[in-house]
Amino acid sequence: MLRLFRNYSNSNDEITISLAQKFGPEPDVGIEKTYCFNIYLNDKNMRRIGYVDLRVGENEFLYYLGHIGYRINEEYRGHHYAAQAVELVLPFARKQKMKHLIITCNPDNIASKKTIENLHADYLETVKVPEWHELYGRDEKMKCIYEITL
Repeated sequence: MLRLFRNYSNSNDEITISLAQKFGPEPDVGIEKTYCFNIYLNDKNMRRIGYVDLRVGENEFLYYLGHIGYRINEEYRGHHYAAQAVELVLPFARKQKMKHLIITCNPDNIASKKTIENLHADYLETVKVPEWHELYGRDEKMKCIYEITL
C-alpha cells in the first residue's frame, strides 16, 4: 500500500502537503499506520513550514492522542496553515477508509483550539488523561476531544 501513496500530495492556493514518511504498525498502542506530511508554503522557495500527521486506528489510546497532529513553525503561525493542512489531509483519510477523525488539544492551548474550531470539528468532551497513557508522563493531564465526521 505504501507504493500507492508514496508520492501523495495535495495543495490549495497557499500550501502544499506532501507525504514524507510512513510508520507502523505500532501494535503496543493500537496504531495501524502513521502518515507524516510536510507542509510547504506555495512560494518560489517552497519553504517547509511544518507538518501534519495522520494516525490510523481505533482505540482508547488514540482517543486521547488523536488521529491528527500538527505543528507550524513559529514564524509562520497565525495564517491558518494548520487548519488548511488538516483539510488537505481529509481526502487521504477517506482513502484509508476512516469514518471520523479525533483531534485533541490541551485545554490551555488557545491556538490549537482555534485551529480545531476553524475546522468545524464537533466538541465531544474535556477529559482527564489516564495515568497509563504516555501523554500523562509528558505532563498532559487533560485533553479537549473533538471529532470530524468524514
